[in-house]
Amino acid sequence: MRIVGIVQARMGSTRLPGKVLRQLGDGGRSVLGWVVRAARESAALDELIVATTTLPEDDAVAAECAALGVPCHRGPVDDVLTRFTQALEERPGEAVMRFTADCPLLDPTVIKEAALVFQAVPGLDYLSTSLARTLPRGLDVEIIARAALERCDREAVAHHRVHVTSHIYTEAAGDARLLGLAYHPVAADLRLTLDTEDDWLLISRVVSELGDRCVPMRALVSWLRARPEVCGLNAHVRQKALQDA
Repeated sequence: MRIVGIVQARMGSTRLPGKVLRQLGDGGRSVLGWVVRAARESAALDELIVATTTLPEDDAVAAECAALGVPCHRGPVDDVLTRFTQALEERPGEAVMRFTADCPLLDPTVIKEAALVFQAVPGLDYLSTSLARTLPRGLDVEIIARAALERCDREAVAHHRVHVTSHIYTEAAGDARLLGLAYHPVAADLRLTLDTEDDWLLISRVVSELGDRCVPMRALVSWLRARPEVCGLNAHVRQKALQDA
């Protein structure tokens, strides 16, 4: 099974504009660069693409993709689902792994494990670590079969076109084959995604202490559990509801 990874990235953000190109750590690597590195280190993908918008401000994202040596597709601003299907045109593959460019602390091993499980279970439409969340927010992985993504493109409306995959596990869940991947220790209360300045404070602290590298999920969780003052930096931040994105 050929798996194509697509990273959605844009400079526009209601709470933290330009976050995907912030330089994280002393190595001069952008947040997007961290995501691309984790995806590559997983060795789980046959191809990796960044999907950004046609807005002039996202010229900077396209330039960063060129610097990183990753293909870049430019499509609609708010219809992210169409952006994904356009990026897949003329690219072979039976499944798509979706990434967002605001999750720099992804664990390549979790990415690889998700891909292996998806490939091992025949007929799956969708696999995710967040159907029953056990990982910190920001370390989740999701894979959708190409046929299921095409179904989403035909049927999805409103906010489901922003979230790309949400139609399959909400509106179409009754006749779709879904699989949740769970991890221990449960750490769903931790927040490692980048959406606010306080998220940036926490993620920057992690990187300053643990270095410019992909940290294994369990080691990262253990490090955070031992430092409640670090976890508290963004504990008050609430994730936007699905329909608010």
